[in-house]
Amino acid sequence: MTGRRIVSIWLPQFPMERWQKAQEARGEVLPDDMAVALSVEGAHGPVIHAVNRAAHLAGVTVGARVADMRALCPGLTVAFADTEGDRAALHRLALWARRWCPWTVADGRDGHGLILDTTGSDHLCGGEEPMLADMEAALSALGHSSRLALAPTWGAAWALARFGPVRAISADTAALPVAALRLDGETVLLLNRLGLRSIGQLADLPRLSLARRFARAAPAQNPLIRLDQMTGQLPEPVSAPDAPPVFRADARLAEPIFDPTHHLPGLCTTLSAELAKAGHGARRLCLTVYRTDGETSRIEAACAAPSRDAAHLAFLFRDRLERINPGFGFDLISLEAPATEALGTRQTDLAGGVDAGLELSHLVDRLAARFGRNALTQLRPVASHIPERAEARAAPLAAAPDIAPAQTERPQRLLDHPEEVRVLYAVPEGPPAQFQWRRRSFRVARYQGPERIAPEWWQDKPGTRLRDYFKVEDEAGHRFWLYREGLHDDGRGGDPRWFLHGMFA
Repeated sequence: MTGRRIVSIWLPQFPMERWQKAQEARGEVLPDDMAVALSVEGAHGPVIHAVNRAAHLAGVTVGARVADMRALCPGLTVAFADTEGDRAALHRLALWARRWCPWTVADGRDGHGLILDTTGSDHLCGGEEPMLADMEAALSALGHSSRLALAPTWGAAWALARFGPVRAISADTAALPVAALRLDGETVLLLNRLGLRSIGQLADLPRLSLARRFARAAPAQNPLIRLDQMTGQLPEPVSAPDAPPVFRADARLAEPIFDPTHHLPGLCTTLSAELAKAGHGARRLCLTVYRTDGETSRIEAACAAPSRDAAHLAFLFRDRLERINPGFGFDLISLEAPATEALGTRQTDLAGGVDAGLELSHLVDRLAARFGRNALTQLRPVASHIPERAEARAAPLAAAPDIAPAQTERPQRLLDHPEEVRVLYAVPEGPPAQFQWRRRSFRVARYQGPERIAPEWWQDKPGTRLRDYFKVEDEAGHRFWLYREGLHDDGRGGDPRWFLHGMFA
């Protein structure tokens, strides 16, 4: 046995309860004595997927053909099951269940169950028995009937939840049927034919004979593997879809509320203390509210540089709290730091002055919170001699690459796309004497150039023409950056074309 504590939650009526809630939301409340079943497509036609209480009492069984069950119960009402919706709702419920522990997953074995690794978390509820009672009550408030069990392994908890006593805790599994080992129907039928009806009878047999009998069986259908998983001889970890955050602060409320504003400063202070203790700073934050209807609503914020300043972290959510959908209220708020970086304590100068870099990062975060993260960028050099490729936009505080800037003067403003102009030549291969741009004529008074820039053969298309750039100044003192694309008789097109690429101050 291991020191782990695993809770298995079985929701036997989950598909039917979801369907009934959807009917009630549309104002179509069905009588309690009306037999209703949900169906899915089977190999030989529709089969029963879920039934309500009236259909169960009438003898309708899950897995049977719809045609056979209608012959047994002529008044049976059949609707198609929303299996994809059930699966998505179960995963949302698994996230909602993280109010009790960080490791929760949807148990896909029978389509409607949850597995929680509550190791070290039961003290938050006053012990294991109060924790199971709290889980059952919370699920009942959402309209879900449930059976729960707690054991040291996934397999044992799964078996006790479905075949053991109510809210079983580490109970004996020897008397449970072999179906509690999570085996398929054919394997269970084979074991029953061999006279093995309980887990205890299976465990008492010599392992060698069973190993030979099921040597070619898949691991999930091998009774010995399932038995070892139940007893803890083989590990079966609870692998959550995303790793739980290392740093988290919770606020559990006595009654549901609709606005987390008053609780946010305290959460930021608690989270900042945890970050400081570990020598980390938050780069990304996630504020989640757990609603009373079983849904969750969350908003995220990011920091330009690692930070554990509680006031600054709270400021990042100031204009975003209105994006939270409170539903009918929430009774649990969590603040997580899913992305952190090492952040040591340092003194910027002997006088204890304020770190200028820290003030800059806080300014960037404030501007991003107001205008959006995509509104703030910085230009950084790129290893390219083509002007429009020589720089790129990056995050505001991203480190610039070690690339030497161009040695020649470049205009302060480059057009996003060079605009073609009409020119008059002084000499065929010389600078323009006059050009027309945007329906205005400019007469060149003086010029400098040309500066020849060849194509980049490793990324330009074949046939790309070279450029000859000229710095020109018109009679009014305006300075432009023109280039001629191509040369006469260069074999890569017709006559050269002229473009205006930028303007100097």
